[in-house]
Amino acid sequence: MSVETIARRYATALADVVITGPEAETVRADLSAFAELIDKNNGLTAVFSNPSIAHSSKENVLDELISRSKPSRTAANFLRVLLQNGRLTELGEINVRFAAVLEERSGVVSAEVRSARELADAERVEFEENLAKLTGKHVKINFTIDDNIIGGAVTRIGSKVYDGSVRTKLENLREQLVNG
Repeated sequence: MSVETIARRYATALADVVITGPEAETVRADLSAFAELIDKNNGLTAVFSNPSIAHSSKENVLDELISRSKPSRTAANFLRVLLQNGRLTELGEINVRFAAVLEERSGVVSAEVRSARELADAERVEFEENLAKLTGKHVKINFTIDDNIIGGAVTRIGSKVYDGSVRTKLENLREQLVNG
């Protein structure tokens, strides 16, 4: 099973638990801090991913981390579930999916727009309006610059990509010329 599938399942289950209460953002922040801690500390990653280390030892390490960082009860319980199922090292990806699920359920969708140059404010507004019409939701866009696309823009919403780059258009034209 892929990490993305696993992350989606855990993220959805956690969102089901916190969506009715006011603690969704607190849990997301707690898990984000924990994911960063594990990601930046190779020793923790090694401990939690090593099958030769006894589960009770891993529990002791996690309990110590929880007592020092004092996350919300829901976040602490979720971390324990991840440890129990051997998924604690995938917390970073799970938390990314969790944030996406929370946004989606609140009627917000994230998008990434890569363009060859910095877009003017009017162009950014036009992108937001067009993507809102396309998705039927409020769109939160992350704009980035990518010199490799030559011109135009590439937009990603979830797993769907809309490629209007000059580079892709030139590659498609080349394919047509080569293949007749």
